Amino acid sequence: MAPRTAPAWTIVDFIHQGPWWTNRGIFLLNICLALPLLTAWVNGLDSSLINGLQTLPDWQDFFGHPTGAILGLIGSAQNIGAISGLPITPYFSDTIGRRATLFIGSLIMLGGVLLQFLAPTVKIFIGARILVGFGLGFCINASPLLLLELSYPTQRGKFTSLYNACWYVGSVMSAWICYATYDHLDGRDEWSWRVPTLIQALIPFLQVALIWFIPESPRFLVSKGKEGQAAKILAKYHANGGDERDPLVQFEMAQIRHAIRMEGEISQNTSYLTLFSTPGNRRRMKLIIAISIFSQWSGNGLVSYYINLVLEGIGMTSSREKTLINGILQVFNLVVGISGALLVDKIGRRPLFIISNTGMLAAFSCWTLTTALFSEHQNKVAAKATIPIIFIYYLFYDIAYTPMLVSYSLEILPYKIRARGFAVMNFTVFLTVAFNQFINPLALKGFDRAYYYYLVYVGWLALELLFVVTQIVETRGYSLEETAAMFDGEDAQNELMVMAGETATVTMLSINRGFEAALPSASEPDLDKSRVPDLEKGKRRIRGSVQTNQSSNESSVL
Repeated sequence: MAPRTAPAWTIVDFIHQGPWWTNRGIFLLNICLALPLLTAWVNGLDSSLINGLQTLPDWQDFFGHPTGAILGLIGSAQNIGAISGLPITPYFSDTIGRRATLFIGSLIMLGGVLLQFLAPTVKIFIGARILVGFGLGFCINASPLLLLELSYPTQRGKFTSLYNACWYVGSVMSAWICYATYDHLDGRDEWSWRVPTLIQALIPFLQVALIWFIPESPRFLVSKGKEGQAAKILAKYHANGGDERDPLVQFEMAQIRHAIRMEGEISQNTSYLTLFSTPGNRRRMKLIIAISIFSQWSGNGLVSYYINLVLEGIGMTSSREKTLINGILQVFNLVVGISGALLVDKIGRRPLFIISNTGMLAAFSCWTLTTALFSEHQNKVAAKATIPIIFIYYLFYDIAYTPMLVSYSLEILPYKIRARGFAVMNFTVFLTVAFNQFINPLALKGFDRAYYYYLVYVGWLALELLFVVTQIVETRGYSLEETAAMFDGEDAQNELMVMAGETATVTMLSINRGFEAALPSASEPDLDKSRVPDLEKGKRRIRGSVQTNQSSNESSVL
């Protein structure tokens, strides 16, 4: 059988060309997507809250100035809860839907926040933190899936990249909320720590109240046989007119249907073992697990969790200076992370990863050198140079790993294993974070010179760069289904493109025939051509596509 030729129409022919805010469907869709995007905010807020509460005297007095194992358990309680919930969250996302899973997670978080707010003892406070983390595990699985599978094709990369970058919004909010309550209540009122914990409930409350007003994932609906509902959602938000015969809707529906059918033919029953059952899946998981580890083991964990020890290592002892540097660094990370999210479709995923790892290796090597010069020779110039080098290091880290850890992992996973593969990514991140929390401080104090430990990271960063250069695949410019199919061979990807293109060709042929019949006379008003490509160009391309397909069919028969 002769290979099928790529069709005349591709998704590029049907996407909206003007500013997104001028398209009512996309405008409304982006407002809806703000709700799952808030999960990143609450994740950053919850994850950073304990650091802020530890600075409040009344919190310390109320819970008896926790130290050692108790303080470590308070800090890791949320991660314990999230790790407990992550293995089961994909079953909810794939069975009852992305929206319902987000709803359940937000409800659990509300219960945890209420218990935390009323906690009379440190044990109940720890239990509440575990409950908050358990609910957060549901939310961080469902929200990115909803963003990825609902976004307009040209905005998918930006939205999913913004998700992880928005973690810093919550982190900055946490720092300023704790500071504001401390300043307003003089740090000696029980409400100085209860108010920040209560504010945690705001975003889960909004998600519980509003989640049913946003659309469900069309991919989930198609997987459950509800193609009519999926087409209506795509028509309303992607086609800006509600016409299910719109070529863009036809193109997307054809790819979604065909991709899910192909995945079903490969494996009808999906489990965690499916993630490693085919060469394509093993390649996907190799990349996802690798960048998950790289996102936490590239030296950034030293500053993220133990900036105090790092700055003391270069002779900085002033609490005010250390707090100021940490605060400025958080805002810097937010700005660079958002900037990186806006660059993923302009520069591409692979170039950003290579630039990021190259820059991190160079910056961390300089960081190690300046730390060694101060440690061995008390060189104050080297100590002062360390501060801007840390910011340069984070500049390179944030342009790739902050925005693309989530977005790249999700877009290379096909629908059937997307929720489970994403759960593995989050599980890997939590495990590597646990490593940072427990091993880094021991290593920093265990070595006679801290820079000896930094040398380990220099060697690891060199290995990361080698992996990124040889393994990372570019995904810019493809639809979600085409991107996921890249790892299953060229035939699978081409099959998706041909299937969707032929469906769109048939639709365009019908539209253009109707368009020719409906052409206005000199006395009739102009016909709206906004959703129909140039007539003559379209007719030529359709004729060429039809002739090509006829030739292919004839060759197949022969």
